[in-house]
Amino acid sequence: MTQAVSPQPAKGRTDTHRPSFVELFTPKLVTVLREGYRLPDLRADLIAGLTVAIVALPLSMAIAVASGVTPDRGLYTAIVGGFIISALGGSRFQIGGPAGAFIVLVAATVAVHGVDGLLLAVLLSGIILLAVGLLGLGTFVKYIPYPVTIGFTAGIAVIIFASQVKDLLGLTLAGKEPGELIEKVPALAEALPTFNAASFALALLTILLIVGFRRYRPTWPGLLIAVGAASLGAALLNLPVETIGTRFGGIPNVLPSPALPDISYARIVEMLPSALSFALLGSIESLLSAVVADSMTGRRHRSNCELVAQGLANIASAFFGGICVTGTIARTATNVRAGARGPVSGMLHALFLLLFMLVAAPLASYIPLAALAGVLATVAWNMAEKHAFAALIRASRADALVLMATFLVTIFSDLINGILTGFCLSALLMLHRMAQAVAVETHSRPLFAEDQADDANGARERYEGLDRDILVCRITGAFFFGAAASVGAAFDRIGAQPKAVIVDFAAVPILDSTAAATIEAFLKKAHKRQATIYIAAADASVRHTLKAFGVKRPMVRFAADLPAALTAARSEIAALSPA
Repeated sequence: MTQAVSPQPAKGRTDTHRPSFVELFTPKLVTVLREGYRLPDLRADLIAGLTVAIVALPLSMAIAVASGVTPDRGLYTAIVGGFIISALGGSRFQIGGPAGAFIVLVAATVAVHGVDGLLLAVLLSGIILLAVGLLGLGTFVKYIPYPVTIGFTAGIAVIIFASQVKDLLGLTLAGKEPGELIEKVPALAEALPTFNAASFALALLTILLIVGFRRYRPTWPGLLIAVGAASLGAALLNLPVETIGTRFGGIPNVLPSPALPDISYARIVEMLPSALSFALLGSIESLLSAVVADSMTGRRHRSNCELVAQGLANIASAFFGGICVTGTIARTATNVRAGARGPVSGMLHALFLLLFMLVAAPLASYIPLAALAGVLATVAWNMAEKHAFAALIRASRADALVLMATFLVTIFSDLINGILTGFCLSALLMLHRMAQAVAVETHSRPLFAEDQADDANGARERYEGLDRDILVCRITGAFFFGAAASVGAAFDRIGAQPKAVIVDFAAVPILDSTAAATIEAFLKKAHKRQATIYIAAADASVRHTLKAFGVKRPMVRFAADLPAALTAARSEIAALSPA
């Protein structure tokens, strides 16, 4: 795949420049400090850090409880792991902590190997992530197909919700709650006569408050208010519900002393499969979160530096008794929206959580488990990516097949099997589609995009189009998930603000959903810059896939060919220009 016109090198750099090891692995914190960090920046990061801490506080405890460990371990994870990820990571805005995506894997590991086995698996996963980052393999994580990502995320959402039904309804099971969904559903159905109306009312109150605040008062700390209201109601009315205090005896008000889990050769071999699962999911989750932060801010993270920080954070989390730590999309987005200026906000978020443990730990004993179940029910609903799921079902049979295979295998087998099934199926279908392509072209771009050094951070390179105000980008060859990252990076390098951008699809025989999502993301950015976008010479199948992802008027205009698009763009620019 090639561009019609090559970008000019950024000022002060040459095309032959290759970033050094030190440049690629310098934390973004150092970058921000070099740029000049002043009191207004600290003030903004202080507010953002406090905002994120308020969101992370109930969420960290809820994820820990759902994972089969005590709530304090969720706080240890957010404090220790979150601080290290922000201090050493390759993203300016990443917030680390326990993530809902890990609930299934962590709960299964604890059920089989106990907490000590879990800590060893977390430690090993940190070492694996550290090695992956230092070897420069983080860029390959970008090539997981879009339907696979949506499929396993939706599957995790279903499993998380199913795991919370017991506490949502206040049920009492005859024995231990089964982990597998097929076994869990009959066990929950059998326990329905033990339904606790008070627990259900508190869970429902929590969900309604979270949804209400998110819709009508999005700047308010809805999660904390909802959990606080449920706790206050349960205490004042003396409701017969389980709380953190009754089940776990509360949480300590200090961090534990660092300690190594039990390590032996046999134990390492036993826990290695779990560690590999943690490392794979952690790399996917953290880099997806960093990409979300990039799309919101226009910055660019360094993936391998980020994975090194994730590895160190997991090692430290295991030392302090925490669970898996990764970049979290919702908290990272909250950090950006709260006006963060750099990694200091994430470090402050961890310190605020530590302050809560030191000062207000006894209050956590009054939190009803039904309220935490309500928090995770909303998390599961938001994780499900319902619109993207529906778009993939409509897009094509191939994407729908990959999506449903990943989704169902994740639910009824496990997460890693779901990812592997979806990825292998995507690769086979893509090979089949490429074999049927009419045109074949040798790609001139490298297989994967490289990380960039600090001096390239946020920089954009200018494309020289046919007109001063019109930029033409021509994509040649099969545009699929393996090429989406390179095309997205090329779009990101557009530094000027052309009045019109024409994307020429004349030489694109096939396009998949990951490519369509890349085009959609580019259109949103260009729309914010008030640039008019034209797509030229796209055939019927390519148009169908693009339109399934919302790539249609008024966001974009379609033209039969490049000359028609140029004529339309020139006419519109002339009409809008002053006489």
